[in-house]
Amino acid sequence: MSTQALLGVILPVFGLIGIGYFAVAVGLIGDQIGDALGEFVFTISLPLLLFRTLSTAGWPEVSPWPFWLTYFAGVALVWTLATLIVRRGFKRDARAGVVAGISASYSNLVLLGIPVVNQAFGEEGLVIILVLVTIHLAVMMTVSAIHTEIAAHQDGLSKEGLNILIVARRVVIALAKNPIIIGTLGGVAYNATGLPFDGVPRVLIDRIADIAIPCALLALGMALKRYGVSGSIMPALWLTGLKVLVLPITVYLIARYVAHMPPLYVAVATIGATCPTGVNAYLIATRVGTGHALSATTITLSTAASLFMMGFWLTIFGH
Repeated sequence: MSTQALLGVILPVFGLIGIGYFAVAVGLIGDQIGDALGEFVFTISLPLLLFRTLSTAGWPEVSPWPFWLTYFAGVALVWTLATLIVRRGFKRDARAGVVAGISASYSNLVLLGIPVVNQAFGEEGLVIILVLVTIHLAVMMTVSAIHTEIAAHQDGLSKEGLNILIVARRVVIALAKNPIIIGTLGGVAYNATGLPFDGVPRVLIDRIADIAIPCALLALGMALKRYGVSGSIMPALWLTGLKVLVLPITVYLIARYVAHMPPLYVAVATIGATCPTGVNAYLIATRVGTGHALSATTITLSTAASLFMMGFWLTIFGH
């Protein structure tokens, strides 16, 4: 892949992130604008993009199970390593171990994975990454919720007995209200009906869906200014290395040499794994009451590092 072609994929994506970051950094707009833009993206624009794509796309004939199992095998390995490093290497408690696990393994597929894959591989690649997006949030939220409850017991902060059914019910309710999940399931359901998707509703949805990716990238840049590098540098460096180096390498090796997936599936899975840490890591840290600096610094460092690693992998895949 030529340098010019590579820059044509990377710069539009990370350039918009940079614009959002510096717009807040120099005071052109306030943090509240970024919050409002992010809320619009997550509740309206991105769900409509997912609905439109999934309701009109032809689903790949390849079974998604090897794809899913490959990706989450890498996630499980990296989560375990991150937890061990933070708990044993840095002597942190169980809740910090959960924050470390999610920080090292939760990829920002929606805000960054979709734009990069769409830019690099077009509609065919976009459909494949959406196959992953359809279950990524649900799996990561469920695992995070269960581990959070277990960690609270290990740290002696929960006096109630551990009830997995109660945890599962909370997760199901949260997922049922999540706009990304609603847009995804709605698109799959509409696709199954075989009904045409045109007319005024299609025009309205197109207008809003078309701005989802640029607005998402701008909102991500604005959010990064808030997180910054806020401490826990050494453990965050370890987690960043796990996130943008170990996870994509693991996914690539399993996808290519164990699952023997088609080349485009290997590429999309690897690029998805290379995405930086998603903001949900910070939200989980806020919920459990520890690891705020750890997650925030990992988000910032992994986003910067992913710029270079995305370029490396795109060069490997020749796109």
